[in-house]
Amino acid sequence: MAKSHKPVVWFPFAAGGTVIAFCIPVIVVLTFLAALGHVPSGLSYERMHAFAGSGLGKLIIFGVLALSLWSSAHRLRCTFYDFGVRADTLVATVLYVAAIVASIASALFLLRI
Repeated sequence: MAKSHKPVVWFPFAAGGTVIAFCIPVIVVLTFLAALGHVPSGLSYERMHAFAGSGLGKLIIFGVLALSLWSSAHRLRCTFYDFGVRADTLVATVLYVAAIVASIASALFLLRI
């Protein structure tokens, strides 16, 4: 039986979908609360900056961003196909390269914190 490389693609997609489902709604609510001036005391700028500056914080933030980007790229690929764009190799290449570039950019920005 021939080995498939599909698990390599499907694992980040599934993990990214889970991250999006659990983390993004919380981030959106916290952003709205901050915009309204109701920031919980534990989420002050100083504490969030300290979290983002720590090694664990950088790893968590990178994980959320990279997995979300990968999952979104795969969802967009499926959406393009559903809308009738049949140049799947081109679409997949552009979307996955964009996800990789954005992941690298986020890693570089996180390293600067």
